[in-house]
Amino acid sequence: MVTWVFTTLALGGASLVHAIGTPLGFGSSTTGGGSAAAATPTSNAQLASWLSDSTARTIVLTSMFDFTNYYGTKSGKICKPWTCSPNPQVAIDQNSWCENYQPSAATGTASWYVSGTGYSYSLKVGSKKTLLGKGSSAGIKGIGLLIQNADNVIIQNIVISDINPQFVWGGDAITIVGSTHVWIDHNYIKNVGRQFIVTGYDPAKAVTISNNIFDGRATYSAVCNGKHYWVALFTGTSDTITFAQNYIYQTSGRGPHVGGTSGYTQYVHLVNNYYVSVGGHAIDSQVGAVTLAEGNYFNTVATPSVSGSAGNEYFLQSSSELSACASALGRTCQSNTLTSSGSVSRANSAVLSALGAQSAVRSYSPMTASAAATYVQANAGVGKIN
Repeated sequence: MVTWVFTTLALGGASLVHAIGTPLGFGSSTTGGGSAAAATPTSNAQLASWLSDSTARTIVLTSMFDFTNYYGTKSGKICKPWTCSPNPQVAIDQNSWCENYQPSAATGTASWYVSGTGYSYSLKVGSKKTLLGKGSSAGIKGIGLLIQNADNVIIQNIVISDINPQFVWGGDAITIVGSTHVWIDHNYIKNVGRQFIVTGYDPAKAVTISNNIFDGRATYSAVCNGKHYWVALFTGTSDTITFAQNYIYQTSGRGPHVGGTSGYTQYVHLVNNYYVSVGGHAIDSQVGAVTLAEGNYFNTVATPSVSGSAGNEYFLQSSSELSACASALGRTCQSNTLTSSGSVSRANSAVLSALGAQSAVRSYSPMTASAAATYVQANAGVGKIN
């Protein structure tokens, strides 16, 4: 485990603010905006400009920037794929999704905010950017971040919330596509229409997602249980992602969903996360997935890992699995803990062979699942590192 603090130095009237240390795992060499002097935007337009430009920056938010109505509203066709009760999500007919994938669903019309509904209506984040929040209530509302074709990005200690939560295709909180060296750390994400975090088809490489709170409590849900279904989706051609020390609660699916496209491969290390009150499934390794799950704590999780899916997954539990893992990785591995949760039987040895070739996984020193549960509950989310 690593302790993170903010350091502020006065230098010729400028303020230098940065995270001390390095992220764990695949994203360990991420530097973001480096030593760029910190500055705080004074308007939504200035924040959008600073994030997207080609200048190395450290951007510090001291309040909530509300982009909900930044691009206005739109009315159009929706469909209703889920007929459960109460409060099912509905789907915006984006790119004829309703006709192509839900042709039998009832349809209607509705109005929604345009912010967040596509790449053109997201906050674009360029290379060499560090976005930091001060305190526990700074962040962005009503819009997500798009990290596309960028290198070196840090997003730390911000809240992202309230992006068209009633609507599937209403918006993702963080999108990483065709980008390298990305660290998503100590954030609090809630109440969005689609994914909390998603990668596109172009690879997301050298990515670490750590110490975040994914709050799935929702008024609108795809399965009508008050729990958000769309946690994380990793689908890139050759993603390399460490998903560590996150707090995932009151969700019902995709925690994360890995893979799904033949010919693509995603190398994902799920380690030391704490899952609690998951009403559906957590891990879903589909075709292309190479997923190692170790040292995670599952507390009241209906289905910790989807069985029978086409992806490769090694979910550590038994002493023989621990021994095989230690032999392949050359280090101590940690078993997952299941408490009041469903059973799992997934131990595809191909995962150990593939990830044994990845130094980010070989050199990792995981906590026990019990220690991780204690650590994550005390340290994940905003307001803990400043």
